[in-house]
Amino acid sequence: MNLSSLLIALLLVVSSLNANDWPAWRGPTADGHAASGQKVPVQWSETENVLWKAEVRGRGHGSPIVVGDRIYLASADVPKEEQIVLCFDRATGKQVWETVVHSGNFVTGGHRNSSLASGDVVCDGERLYVNFINDSAVFTSALDLSGKLLWQRRVCDFKLHQGYGASPVIYENVVLVAADHHGGGKFSGLNKLTGEILWQQDRPPIANYATPAVVNAAGKTQAVLGGCNLVSSFDPLTGKKLWEIEGSTEETVVTAVTDGSRIFIGGGYPKNHTAAIKADGSGKIAWENNTRSYVPSLLVKNGHVFGVGDSGKAVCWKSDTGEELWSEKIDKEFYGSPVMLDNRIYITSKAGVTSVFEATPTKFTLLSQNQLGDESFSTPAICSNRIYLRSAKLGDSRQEYLWCVGE
Repeated sequence: MNLSSLLIALLLVVSSLNANDWPAWRGPTADGHAASGQKVPVQWSETENVLWKAEVRGRGHGSPIVVGDRIYLASADVPKEEQIVLCFDRATGKQVWETVVHSGNFVTGGHRNSSLASGDVVCDGERLYVNFINDSAVFTSALDLSGKLLWQRRVCDFKLHQGYGASPVIYENVVLVAADHHGGGKFSGLNKLTGEILWQQDRPPIANYATPAVVNAAGKTQAVLGGCNLVSSFDPLTGKKLWEIEGSTEETVVTAVTDGSRIFIGGGYPKNHTAAIKADGSGKIAWENNTRSYVPSLLVKNGHVFGVGDSGKAVCWKSDTGEELWSEKIDKEFYGSPVMLDNRIYITSKAGVTSVFEATPTKFTLLSQNQLGDESFSTPAICSNRIYLRSAKLGDSRQEYLWCVGE
């Protein structure tokens, strides 16, 4: 299937979605790019260019998704032991409904910066899908757009190490779910209408946190997953392994991206790593370096790869050779991923500061740094001339907010 055929297939599947939506992790094209030509602010604060803010019950690192006139968000209320999906009105920020997906059986432990709602809700225009760890297992659940729980599937057992943050990925009639862990994980394809497990692939007994990516590369539609010391490619409909090479680190969080010829991944344990893998199954690594692209995913545009490392350095490489064209320090501690709108990149630090910079192959220009709240582990969603962000105010008690930024 060529790129145009893939795009047509995706449009047929999500015919009720449009360019004004942000329906899944990493946006409408699943690669961090916002629809071109939008007019959104470059500068804002809690008192400037904020159209509304809404209180969010519980805590989570999942990013907001936007479909139609609604915004959806996953959260976990630890004192009540409830994992929930929240729905807000896009125009006003008023909460429309909430659904308790799991009650009790919370998993304890993990990294100090992890949460029990670290993945994104995703939407195919008709249903919502969400992953949670609960009762020492990974569950995928489907809801209708009014919040009614349609089905729930225990995908596999899960041995907690640092946490779980993989979002579901929809391709045609399949919901893809990754669950790598020390007990030996599964990569699964579920029937999106019923939750039936259509296929499963065993994974090595290694902790890993990546969300899979469905890409069109080397003339094939591939579901690509990095981590567990491997870069693995599967047919998303059947689960058949297309190719697999040793070319990653043990642990990674990034979702792979492609330029059509190469797959770009990163990693952070036991080594810092960024790499370009030939997507044709030849087993060749086109280039690699020791940049720590562990948590924030990468961006690809017009023969170049843009990234922001965990430590806060923005970098641009040539996608074919890996030649570094520039690198600039912008902030520190990033757990969200960058979003690109035309030539501007938006990324939010742990401290709740969203840096906006102009990014071209020739130069880097920092445009602004904008504070909302005191802490964020989330990625901005940019659609219909608005920016939606999730962050928390710290103090006597931690309170999360959903913010809408616009002119």
